[in-house]
Amino acid sequence: GLAQPLTGMIADKYGAGRVMAAGAALYAIGLTLMAFSTSGIEFGVSAGIVVGIALSCSGFSIVYGVIGRAFPVEKRSTALGLAGAAGSFGQFVMLPYGQTLISNIGWHNALLTLALTILLIVPLSAALVEKRAAPAPGQFKQSIPEALREALGHRGFWLLCIAYTVCGFQLMFISIHFPAYMIDQHMTPHTGMLALALIGLFNIFGSYFWGWLGGRYTKKYLLSTLYLTRAIAIAVFIALPVSPWTVYVFGAVIGFLWLGTVPLTSGLIAQIFGVRYLSTLSGIAFLFHQIGSFFGVGIGGYLFDATGSYRLMWMLTIGMGVLAAILNYPIDDRQIVR
Repeated sequence: GLAQPLTGMIADKYGAGRVMAAGAALYAIGLTLMAFSTSGIEFGVSAGIVVGIALSCSGFSIVYGVIGRAFPVEKRSTALGLAGAAGSFGQFVMLPYGQTLISNIGWHNALLTLALTILLIVPLSAALVEKRAAPAPGQFKQSIPEALREALGHRGFWLLCIAYTVCGFQLMFISIHFPAYMIDQHMTPHTGMLALALIGLFNIFGSYFWGWLGGRYTKKYLLSTLYLTRAIAIAVFIALPVSPWTVYVFGAVIGFLWLGTVPLTSGLIAQIFGVRYLSTLSGIAFLFHQIGSFFGVGIGGYLFDATGSYRLMWMLTIGMGVLAAILNYPIDDRQIVR
């Protein structure tokens, strides 16, 4: 999260392909160092810092900057949603792939194999190389500092970023704590892991669907609807008796709502500020998302230790979802005329 705005700026200035290729190499180094870690500090540096920076070079913000510039306005949101669905499919595939490697060759060799696998990104990053034409005579030229001042002075950008914090808070809490919640509810860990798999599967369809809707309807209203629907889904889930079927249905529903915020948020940023510095501005928004992720994991663990239950955390997650729905509604989504 902390590196995302910086890598976004580098991608907008020097090209996303270079950033993606460098990130893949750094990712492979981080996984290799992780395999040979012998202390908590080494593990934290490799898996946390090195891999974390690598992720900032290969995340949605970097890819969306290129896609946003490659497609016309009427097709942009759908294209962003399709890219999000592809990323979700990768997440869905890599979970069983990684588990299969661990089961057959052990975690050490699995990490080294994953390090080699991630290097496939290097040649594929050539797809992100752009041919940028020189600005037309009389066309407004904007620098990165000017773009940052413009965005940070826009009330709607702050509302969008704060709401994005809620997205990270909700998603990472569920990702990390859901298996433990299943055990707390006397369910098997297998049930929790199957629910997470369903989240990954339905996330593929949801990412594309919400991106497709973003090309036809007002994005800020769609974001409000998505956050509110997510809050309702969580409320219904914790109100019903927990059973394998309620868990699986919840996984499917919440998966459909999982990353639909990403194409809509990036699409709304492009709509208001243009696409020239889309990776930079999306990177700032994603920083807020990751701050929410950080607190979603930490507060969830703290409240469970303090109260012996996840119920208070679920209630907080619902309330924040409603808040995010309210924050997106008044955003001024008119394109800035320079």
